[in-house]
Amino acid sequence: MPIAADENPELWAFLGSLHPGEILSGTIAAIEPFGVFVALDDGPAHPVFPGVGFITIPELSWRSIGAASDVVRPGQRVSGEFLQFDTWNGEARMSLRAMQPDPFQAFAYGMAVGRTLRGQVTKLVPFGAFVRVAEGIEGLVPLAELDRTPVAAPGEVVQVGDGVTVVVTEIDRERRRLALSRRRAFPGSGESPYPGA
Repeated sequence: MPIAADENPELWAFLGSLHPGEILSGTIAAIEPFGVFVALDDGPAHPVFPGVGFITIPELSWRSIGAASDVVRPGQRVSGEFLQFDTWNGEARMSLRAMQPDPFQAFAYGMAVGRTLRGQVTKLVPFGAFVRVAEGIEGLVPLAELDRTPVAAPGEVVQVGDGVTVVVTEIDRERRRLALSRRRAFPGSGESPYPGA
């Protein structure tokens, strides 16, 4: 059920006065599986939620996290960038990660396609394997790029925790995506997926 603007004029006036990019400060009021509520220093209390500010899990950190409690704890002071006025919930959507430099951009700045890296397999998916090549930086090795010969599943050639050598095949700075190849890292493999081809 939406929060009614006519029943909460002070809240709506406060949220309507905020501008994207503005820095809001407050205290973590509650941690939920879908994000965290922030009791803001300025502005009115929320009629339903423990805080007017809200931060979704992806906006807590640039790195992949399992739970909000990996980054914040109740009662912690935080400052975040205001993203938007959520008119359904009557919230100020915020971002903590916007206050920190993006590690992917720093990584991409010094990286080039064709570069060979060492990494660790972090996750297997039906279409390939994710490999961490630097702190907070993971790339995807598609199924076709896992081995010289075709494999039906990534588990046939790698397991989570394995150390692997990979070659950077694509860096998408806008979407923050890194594509890698394991087969191209084999000596003499070139662009062919087959030995001796």
